[in-house]
Amino acid sequence: MAETDFTILSDFLTLMGVKHTGDFTNRRFRSMAFQTVFGLKKLLGDYGIDAFGIKLGDNATLDRLPVPFIAQTARGMVIVTGVSHDKVDYVSQSVAESALRDRFVGAMTGNVLVGFARPDACEPSYGEHRFTDVANKSKKWVLAFAVVALIAYLFVTNRLYDHVSTILLTVIDIAGIYITWLLVQKSAHIKNKHADAVCSVVEAGGCDDILSTSASKFFGIFGWSEVGFAYFSVSLLCLLIFPQFIGYLALINVICLPFSFWSVWYQKFKAKTWCTLCLCVQSMLWLLFFCYLGGGWLKEALPIKIEFFVLGFTYLAVMLGLNAIMPLLDRENKE
Repeated sequence: MAETDFTILSDFLTLMGVKHTGDFTNRRFRSMAFQTVFGLKKLLGDYGIDAFGIKLGDNATLDRLPVPFIAQTARGMVIVTGVSHDKVDYVSQSVAESALRDRFVGAMTGNVLVGFARPDACEPSYGEHRFTDVANKSKKWVLAFAVVALIAYLFVTNRLYDHVSTILLTVIDIAGIYITWLLVQKSAHIKNKHADAVCSVVEAGGCDDILSTSASKFFGIFGWSEVGFAYFSVSLLCLLIFPQFIGYLALINVICLPFSFWSVWYQKFKAKTWCTLCLCVQSMLWLLFFCYLGGGWLKEALPIKIEFFVLGFTYLAVMLGLNAIMPLLDRENKE
């Protein structure tokens, strides 16, 4: 099962107003041998919630149950948040939805779980877990600050702000890293709401369809998401650390451009579906080209020296490293 930042237990505790931490609560839920309505009863008791399992006999009984309550359906458990004469409001995987009452009742198994929070309801050792949770989240912000500070330092030190083209190259490379990282997560089956939102802009499900085809692999070995992430990340580092080799970056960009034509052709005529993230990557390749062209950096590519091949091997090294990590990420998020 893919790891997510929510479970039905954490959603239910949130709706009940019970203090809890996401990491600890989700681990407790995932460690359950049987994730059923009645299996939650003892677990909720540890949080100070008195839970009662009920077997419903008819449709009308729904009106008499206190919301929120957990209902088991043919497709899994959901949290009912409201019941009216014609519809049922519920939360499924942290998303608020609604359905016609008759249709919802028809999908139910009849098993429900109602809970009543005691005055002292709270996660066990909540203070300790909350401190750990805040510390873990702080690490991400500290890392983000350190990366931004380093980029800013190199950008200013190497006077990349002197030319409009180098400013745009820096911005586009950063955007490219973000987009290709979303593609990497898609390829590794890591759930990301931002990736899902972007992918649905042109065609819902298009990114997943394209990434599941054999064409998503370069020579059947490297995923195109890995190639893209390696390209943008190495290009940015080279631009920031060794700006004197910008001509080689321009030449490598020109070498990559034919791929954009093939990608668009494949999506339109072979796969017959569109990957929004892939289209963003192709657009960025062309934006980079116009920046290199407008800045006059292509003429700096000649003569070709040993540094050009060193740069090529750097792209390959990053690609190989990411390719070695991808199966581990994929396996972890399928378990």
